[in-house]
Formats: sequence, structure tokens, C-alpha cells
Amino acid sequence: MREFIEQNTDTEIILLPPKSPNLNAYMERWFRSLKSECLDRIIFFGRQSLENAVGEYVKHYHAERNHQGLGNQLIDPSDNVNAVAGKIECRERLGGMLKYYHRRAA
Repeated sequence: MREFIEQNTDTEIILLPPKSPNLNAYMERWFRSLKSECLDRIIFFGRQSLENAVGEYVKHYHAERNHQGLGNQLIDPSDNVNAVAGKIECRERLGGMLKYYHRRAA
């Protein structure tokens, strides 16, 4: 496979040493958040329960969780995020482990 890549493209493979720090700092930080906020708190009974938990966390991470790097804004906010009227509700994921408070549209 390595010879195939080198022969047909201008791509050069660079082998990196194992456990090199900061190879992908963004992914490392995201995975650390996943582990501390989700995976370390659940006992999984098979692959399906793990995939379900990760899927629910990803939905929470992208649509319901504030991000400090974005000025405490959401990555993908819904239309009624800044509503000033309406009852405040709590949306829970993973049995209440992940919570998101929002206003219902009036």
C-alpha cells in the first residue's frame, strides 16, 4: 500500500513516533471531554450501548453545549436560542447526565 501511494501521488508518508504530544490537539481535547463528561460515568453492555452513548454526546456537544473558544456560543444553535419569552425547559440526554436548558418558543 505504501508503494502504491508514493508512486501515484505527490503525497509523502511521514511516520510519527508513538505517544508524540500535540499531534492533533483539537481531537485530543475533544476526546478528553468525551471521556470525562460521558465515558467515565457509564458502564457499557456491548458495542451498541457505547455507540449510542457517543452518538448522544456528539449531538449534545454540537447543538447544546456552550464552547469557550466560540465566546460561549453554540456550534449549531437552533432558531429560538435567544428567545426572551417562554417557559424554561431542561432537555436531558443519557439519563440526565447531560443537561441542556432552553426556552420553549412562545
